[in-house]
Amino acid sequence: MTTMGATRRRPTMYDVAREAGVSHQTVSRVINGAPNVAPATAERVRAAMVALGYRPSASARSLAARRSRVVGVVTFVGAYFGPTSTIRAVEAAARARGYTPHTVSLAGLGMDQARSLLDDLLQRDVEGLVVVAPTDEQAELVDSVLPRELPVLALEARLPGRPLVASDNERGGALAAEHLLGLGHTRIGHVAGPSDWSEARLRTVGFEAALADAGLEPVVTTSGDWSARSGHAAWAALREAGVTAVFVANDQMALGLLSAMSKEGVGVPQGLSVVGYDNTPESEWFFPALTTVEQEFRRAGEVGVRQLVRMVEGQKVEPQVLVPPQIVVRSSTAPPTVEKADARHTRGKQAVR
Repeated sequence: MTTMGATRRRPTMYDVAREAGVSHQTVSRVINGAPNVAPATAERVRAAMVALGYRPSASARSLAARRSRVVGVVTFVGAYFGPTSTIRAVEAAARARGYTPHTVSLAGLGMDQARSLLDDLLQRDVEGLVVVAPTDEQAELVDSVLPRELPVLALEARLPGRPLVASDNERGGALAAEHLLGLGHTRIGHVAGPSDWSEARLRTVGFEAALADAGLEPVVTTSGDWSARSGHAAWAALREAGVTAVFVANDQMALGLLSAMSKEGVGVPQGLSVVGYDNTPESEWFFPALTTVEQEFRRAGEVGVRQLVRMVEGQKVEPQVLVPPQIVVRSSTAPPTVEKADARHTRGKQAVR
């Protein structure tokens, strides 16, 4: 068996199952001396245990008699509002269903450290995992470490062959565009999230598709790192492009944009209509109050746990469940005035020259 990381990790029940070509439930029955295992199969399992140097933990020895009812929650993200809200919802939903969540944060760790913690989590005989790994590199790491036999639910993550529950980010981007188009804007910009986040890419896809349906495309697209600082920096490109409205991929970047505009005396929505994303608790108290796309974080967490429990219990689940978002309209968006649209259009032409 190939080990992950710099040091050899302790083999798990799932490693034994893979080596013996059986399910982890069969390994558990052999460990506990259950009678309903064919002798040849039991011998193959014991041989795999010897070959791998597997020593059953106390919880593993009791799995046949009683389940651990522990689910792992793995997250790579730090103090971002969306993922943090989703994880809290997962933990609450797991407890409500009689499971104990064991949450491991890998935020800010190197890949070797992350692998080590994932290996340690697998020693705890978790019955399944919920994984929040929004970047491509994080998803690849998780996919390389987790055994295929272990029930894993990808929550706002794209893991090959694993069921997915996520907010419908593509639809959310379309909602932002449709709102601005409905107000009469045609010169619309976009401040996208990091390109290695699948959520950011999908929001952009939905936004651009809705504009294309109206025969338009973004006047300018810039990107940030989800921080207010990067939203503040995006104002320069928007100003030069002469847009009348902008879709910002999260509320924190929208906050930075509002600050930059305020410093230059540009009013919102008089000078620029702004749509954010996430509907953070603070967005209602921005000045002006922010129009934003709301994700159903609690709903996504509840659906994710429901799907995982079904998998743990051997039931089939849908390969993908998307939770619909909704737009929350506040005072940061309004129709463009003729004078404002003309001025922005002229400024945009001058910037191109």
